[in-house]
Amino acid sequence: MENTRMKAKDKSTRLANTMNKQVANFSVLYMKLHHYHWYVKGENFFTLHVKFEELYNEAALHVDTIAERMLALGAAPASTLEETLKLSSLEEALGDESANDMVQTLVDDVNTICRELSEGITMAEEHEDEPTADLFTEIRASLEKHGWMLRAYLAS
Repeated sequence: MENTRMKAKDKSTRLANTMNKQVANFSVLYMKLHHYHWYVKGENFFTLHVKFEELYNEAALHVDTIAERMLALGAAPASTLEETLKLSSLEEALGDESANDMVQTLVDDVNTICRELSEGITMAEEHEDEPTADLFTEIRASLEKHGWMLRAYLAS
């Protein structure tokens, strides 16, 4: 019986860590998108300036939703910059990206997050946590659409 409880607790901890990584990822993405929004230049300024704002607003919603789900499950979401940067799979903005570099970086970031969300969906389902699996599925679907649009932009 004790071994079963320990396995369940280990699964819960792994799932919480997976969720926390996404809190960190979306926090870094949020700041990166703000940076891009403020510093994008060139002939596509008006298009990208608006798109980056749309994306950082969505990233903020994802941070909050995942963090609140963690709190509902009794886990503690990352809430400091140091912890966020340590946990995130994403890198901060470099500061000297061209508009196309910004978009390509976002494509790469979206791919990374989607891959990790897929892993999180599987883990949540194994833990019989359908609300978390559904949450990750909904976020992944939205990111997949954004990824498609960003790739289409780069193809022009």
